[in-house]
Amino acid sequence: MPIRVRSHPKFVGIYQLNLPGSGLRLATRNFTPGINVYGEKLVLYKKVEYRVWDAFRSKLAAAIINGINFVPVNPDQLVLYLGAASGTTPSHISDIVGIKGHVYCVEFASRSVRDLINNVCVHRFNMTPFVEDARFPEKYAIFIPGKVDVVYCDVAQPEQARILADNADMILKKKGWILLAVKAPSIDVTKDPKSIYKHEAKILKKRGFKLKEIINLEPYDKAHAMILGQK
Repeated sequence: MPIRVRSHPKFVGIYQLNLPGSGLRLATRNFTPGINVYGEKLVLYKKVEYRVWDAFRSKLAAAIINGINFVPVNPDQLVLYLGAASGTTPSHISDIVGIKGHVYCVEFASRSVRDLINNVCVHRFNMTPFVEDARFPEKYAIFIPGKVDVVYCDVAQPEQARILADNADMILKKKGWILLAVKAPSIDVTKDPKSIYKHEAKILKKRGFKLKEIINLEPYDKAHAMILGQK
């Protein structure tokens, strides 16, 4: 069977690829043709290059495959990404938002920041890295022009919901969207992950967010869930 690419039936800027031997896979249109980020396969189809999106490496891809009903990231949007690490998911978001959008990446770990800057941001003018701690949004908010459309949070810290909410209060547009990748082991390894998801969701509700979905990310990420909400 030859390679085929089609637009995702539900989400703008996301594609589905039929790869021989691999079946149906998610993909994004490569913002930097010829350059991959984490060893992902590059596929040329009708003179357009796509990047296969690995759900075992990206929690957003895992949420999509596991049936999330709405992805708030769209072309031309501004996205604040907390816990950008070495840039795997942020690079796919960069593909989606495109030339008129922008991804503001916050990462504190020095090794991850080095990889993020040298391997990703240097090639993508729609990405800006901040070497900062996501607990202190006032340190980088002044460098972000206006408000963002989406705050995406994937931090390995105990107070994940509070960190997201603090950033959203300062930087997110009214009626903007949030995506929180809850890492249960980073909060409490002794508790059942489902109880932790509910606790983090409760915090977000108290902070004024309307929650739309909670998607379990297994088998792609053990003891992880994605929470989708709106300000």
